[in-house]
Amino acid sequence: MSSSSTPFDHQAFLASVSQQAGVYRMYDGQQTVIYVGKAKQLKKRLASYFRKDVGSNKTKALVKQIAAIDVTVTHTEGEALLLENNYIKKYQPKYNILLRDDKSYPYLLITDHKHPKLGLHRGGKKVKGDYFGPYPTVGAVWESLRLMQKLFPIRQCEDSYYRARSRPCLQYQLGRCSAPCVDKISQQDYQQQVGLAKLFLKGKNSEVIDQLVAKMEAASTELAFEQAAKYRDQIATLRKVQQQQFVSGIAAEMDVVGFYRHKSQVCLHLLFIRDHKILGSKSYFPTIPLDTSDQEVLQAFIEQHYFGFDLKTGKVPKELVLPYKLENVKDIEQLLSEHAQHEVKVSYNVRSERAQYIKLANTNAETALTTKNSHKESMQARFAALNEVFELDNGINRIECFDISHTMGQQTIASNVVFNQEGPLKSDYRRYNVHGITPGDDYAAMAFALNKRYGKVTSTDKMPDIVFIDGGKGQLAKAEQFFAELDLATTPLLVGVAKGESRKPGLETLILAGSHQLISLPGSSPALHLVQHIRDESHRFAITGHRAKRQKASKKSTLEEIPGIGAKKRQALLKYLGGLQEVVKADVTSLAKVPGISDSLAQIIYDALHDK
Repeated sequence: MSSSSTPFDHQAFLASVSQQAGVYRMYDGQQTVIYVGKAKQLKKRLASYFRKDVGSNKTKALVKQIAAIDVTVTHTEGEALLLENNYIKKYQPKYNILLRDDKSYPYLLITDHKHPKLGLHRGGKKVKGDYFGPYPTVGAVWESLRLMQKLFPIRQCEDSYYRARSRPCLQYQLGRCSAPCVDKISQQDYQQQVGLAKLFLKGKNSEVIDQLVAKMEAASTELAFEQAAKYRDQIATLRKVQQQQFVSGIAAEMDVVGFYRHKSQVCLHLLFIRDHKILGSKSYFPTIPLDTSDQEVLQAFIEQHYFGFDLKTGKVPKELVLPYKLENVKDIEQLLSEHAQHEVKVSYNVRSERAQYIKLANTNAETALTTKNSHKESMQARFAALNEVFELDNGINRIECFDISHTMGQQTIASNVVFNQEGPLKSDYRRYNVHGITPGDDYAAMAFALNKRYGKVTSTDKMPDIVFIDGGKGQLAKAEQFFAELDLATTPLLVGVAKGESRKPGLETLILAGSHQLISLPGSSPALHLVQHIRDESHRFAITGHRAKRQKASKKSTLEEIPGIGAKKRQALLKYLGGLQEVVKADVTSLAKVPGISDSLAQIIYDALHDK
């Protein structure tokens, strides 16, 4: 690769380019990657950019900026496709269609244990067991887990909790677990329930009911009426669920892609259909360059969505239903099938049930984009209303808000949330673990958070136009003092948000820095609604972090702080005596009876627990 201030010499470059398949990266004069592409024949594809008539305005604009091109040869087109997606994800080139979604999908997992566990799994399939999914969201998995608890009494607890049990937990009392941890169910009966759960997750509801009916009749014949009643209740619950579920006659496993475009905006809506049921859906809003055709957007979506992840996790369905035909649909079919290691069919111009699914997906795509734009327009109107209040010369483009959360001074967390004219900018949210201050000193905690955020800002850092401080004059004064000492070239407008006497929404008072002028906005004001939204989001983000920190601290056993007590001895103490409270109540003699605990160590444990 070479570059200079002179125009790019494409003829000299093309003279040495390979005819093989591969990936190319185009750079501008600042050595920034502006486009990544793939080709079956690199030379032929790259030469097409430098013809007299290159076609679209987008391509013309791209070619004018090329200062250098770098190529990487691959053995196959499939390798080129994977490498292209890796480069797009890494460089985020402005002339590529960018699908900003790199999250792995969640699955339901039934582990391969003596007493298998049913739970959520995300990431690579390193744990042995049966995987069901993928599900579009984690919420869909939790909903399925709640349903499975009602249908099949299989444990959902973590292995560490399961191994430490000496008596049944609350789930057993509620009838949602058969307590295999303490042998309340035979190994054979538990495995039967696991087998039924697997059949249910595969969509074979009728087969599950047939087996349960047979078991109920057999139990009745043997006069085991209590067991027969359990099977009867299980069958009734299953029939109720079956009535509520949508069952398709043909759609065993497929993804349906809906498409809607409005000017320069596009939404693709993906319906996930697994085991004859609509498992859920998800909307995508890719960033697209100007003059990009619908075909280019759809193809880029399929390539980045299905080739941007490890396909060995089974995310690619057996059928992909598209709203219209792509030029290289056969190539996509072949590449997906090879990489997913099973046949993948790509359908278009569909009829009957598939046509109804496409119509549903397209409708959802249109609705999602309309909703997004409505939210965006509403947010912009709120920003405009807020600027009418503060009259900033350059308008308001970025707002940040700080809040402090703690319990009696412990586990103090500070939050920093960011809004722009499109709404919450969650990628810029930050939480700070506050330390080195007097517990409960909210002023010092605020100064700590501000220093973390702005203490080492540079000219390239994003600075807000307004900083809201959730608190009264004291908190605001601390922020004013901090920024006065910081001596920035441009200081954001500082505004305190004080709650009303009754702390009800609509009674907030804004306090301007400097003059400490009080501003009360009417309850119907869009500007006040924006302030409330930001303040509430800041509070939510802070308290969520605080609760997580507090929960983590509460989980730390007192025994962990005693020298000479490792994990095995802690587990032995808890299991033998029946929990931490019983360990605390025990005398030295009782502690010494625990396997692995000597008389001297029992005395150390007793002293440590009773000195606190």
